Amino acid sequence: MLVHFRLTVPSDLTAGVRDLLLDHAATTNLMVQAGVVLRPAGDLVEVDVAREEAGVVLTALRDLGVGDRGGIVLTTPTGAPFAEARRLERAAPGHPDDAVIWESVESQAYAGAVPTLSFYIFLVIAVALAGIAVVTDSAVLVVGAMVVGPEFSAIVAACAGIVLGRWSLVLRSLRLLVVSFVVAVLAVTLLALVAHATGLLADTDVTRPRPNTGFIWHPDAWSFIVALLAGAAGALALAIERSATMVGVFISVTTVPAAGNLALGLAVWETSEILGSLAQLGANIGGMLVTGTLLLLLVRTTWPWLVARSERFLGAGQGADQGAGQGAR
Repeated sequence: MLVHFRLTVPSDLTAGVRDLLLDHAATTNLMVQAGVVLRPAGDLVEVDVAREEAGVVLTALRDLGVGDRGGIVLTTPTGAPFAEARRLERAAPGHPDDAVIWESVESQAYAGAVPTLSFYIFLVIAVALAGIAVVTDSAVLVVGAMVVGPEFSAIVAACAGIVLGRWSLVLRSLRLLVVSFVVAVLAVTLLALVAHATGLLADTDVTRPRPNTGFIWHPDAWSFIVALLAGAAGALALAIERSATMVGVFISVTTVPAAGNLALGLAVWETSEILGSLAQLGANIGGMLVTGTLLLLLVRTTWPWLVARSERFLGAGQGADQGAGQGAR
């Protein structure tokens, strides 16, 4: 798997950039077009880099000043069916699916901590779905609420901020989590009060035994263990850019369902439901923050060592070669 670099380079830096890319063993398809860039004025340099080494090359380019004075755009080709790409994959340590580009991780983390209108709307909808799931005792709606909820992006952004030392990102993420959940719970509580006043919602809808959804406000050791595992899985998915895995994390923890139950508990003022939901919500978020941070710290410190040695035991390099060969056919 290759990463395509498109670089806007000031003319006085082009020679250094060209030499860097020519000398690096993990690059191919290097192209330099002098004077074609108008804003900012400079040269256009394009190159393909083995994904395993993309982070190293990116760091070297930034050290040369390309990031400050020019431009760096990274894209991932949908395929690279040529012999040189396969050679680079064989030569690069580890497997491209395990490669971590920390600049990309940081960029995704900042994007996940932005307090957008859509973030708030999705969370309100998710908490409302969770409230309906409580009333109807529907496990299917609980899963739906989990999928719709956007909160994990803020949780994993806080983890990344801690590991990368971006404390403003940590504060922004935690503020988004707190404020968005408060807004969503209050909004659904108001809706529940309206439903209660009109007879659509009764106290017994919240307090009666609910065999399919009662677990969302009964925190126990297993709930916390699930949160720990989900935090680790989500942090690793962020690092290696596995969006499908992130969806699996969304439907494994009961943050949004607990918030929905909290809103209904507030509406009918059932203390046990309120306290149980708060405990569940806190345990889930706290567990994910802890293991998400620890997993990213592990990736930050020892991942290259682990990936390089995985080839010996897992045959990762052979798998990458076979995958490239299939793409070429």
